[in-house]
Amino acid sequence: MIRPVVVIGAGPYGLSTAAHLRARGIPVRVFGSPMVSWRENMPAGMLLKSTPVASNIDAPQPGHDLIDFCAETGERRYESDWDVIPVETFVEYGQWFARKLLPDLEQVRVVSVDRSREGFELKLDSGEQFVARAVVVATGLAGLARMPRELASAVPEGLSANGPISHASFHRDLSRFAGQDVIVVGAGQSALENAVLLAEAGAASVRIVARGPGAVSFGDAPDRQSRLRPESPFGRAWSLYALSYHATHVRRLPAPARHYLVRRVLGPLGAWWLRERFLAGRIQVTDGRRIEGARVEDGRPVLTLSGGRGAQRELSADHVMAATGYRTDVAALDFLGHELRADLAVTRGAPRLDAGYGSSVRGLHFTGLPAAASFGPVMRFVCGTEYASPRVAGAVARG
Repeated sequence: MIRPVVVIGAGPYGLSTAAHLRARGIPVRVFGSPMVSWRENMPAGMLLKSTPVASNIDAPQPGHDLIDFCAETGERRYESDWDVIPVETFVEYGQWFARKLLPDLEQVRVVSVDRSREGFELKLDSGEQFVARAVVVATGLAGLARMPRELASAVPEGLSANGPISHASFHRDLSRFAGQDVIVVGAGQSALENAVLLAEAGAASVRIVARGPGAVSFGDAPDRQSRLRPESPFGRAWSLYALSYHATHVRRLPAPARHYLVRRVLGPLGAWWLRERFLAGRIQVTDGRRIEGARVEDGRPVLTLSGGRGAQRELSADHVMAATGYRTDVAALDFLGHELRADLAVTRGAPRLDAGYGSSVRGLHFTGLPAAASFGPVMRFVCGTEYASPRVAGAVARG
């Protein structure tokens, strides 16, 4: 009996990996709702920070790039570095990619994965059980939202979209905050763009709270980048070029260096096209301040801040939104059996991966965000599929 390879997740990395496996003639079953995180966990009206060339989902054959989707569907062509892609268009592109290359994708949930003699035993929420010879985890951002301890402790009953404190990934429609005072914690693209979208949706006031002094800044427009530096999917810079096209060398660095690169390279910085909208939104900025504590009084969150000039101060609002990114933690992947997770070698919560994206559990591979701790920050972005997917498929084929 031929046992399939299973890909869990149907975002850009899951779709790309499955397409490469299938192109090699490997029986594949793909589970997930296409582009679900992009559909449900990104704010309506969001624009991608990445350029069109950095937004292609890698396929093993030509004809499946963003520009091909635009040509076939009559969508506006996105091809220049000046073109900014709406998240809704990107979702439609991913769904088109899935229909073209993975028409038998199964929109059911994987309940559990455990080791068996023949490979891995999987249970689905449909009730089906079967054995796979290998498993690729490509679940993206699901369950990995990073929430500062001080904010989480203020809501012991748990965080929710309708509560006083939430994570940015909880919200699709920001119009519900019209007329409210909102504090956004963070200084990256997610924080700055959510702040702009909140202001444009009619929030009474929006304030950014960030640790670093001068934390709010924006990148350079395409015509302001030095032509003496090599091109990369993220702009012109030697470091970005090396991290984009030589991720295997990142894997050979000591773990502290790899984690530093993931944290700092391509770190908090607004897109060049967001600057004017940010200033027009009259968004207040409190930077150089650390959140020492948080509490909820009469339904309103109150933050205690320290640092910067002066003594501690308090800020209150109708809602606090943490746009503090995501953090890989295999403990949060509860569909993986307890013994399986216990056997995984990890570094700061992320699986240690070999050159084929294989973990310490033979036959279990990870791609996308969980691979960033091994291969560098390019794995946090869609363009990383070009690097990762052929290597995952090659390793599974050899294995």
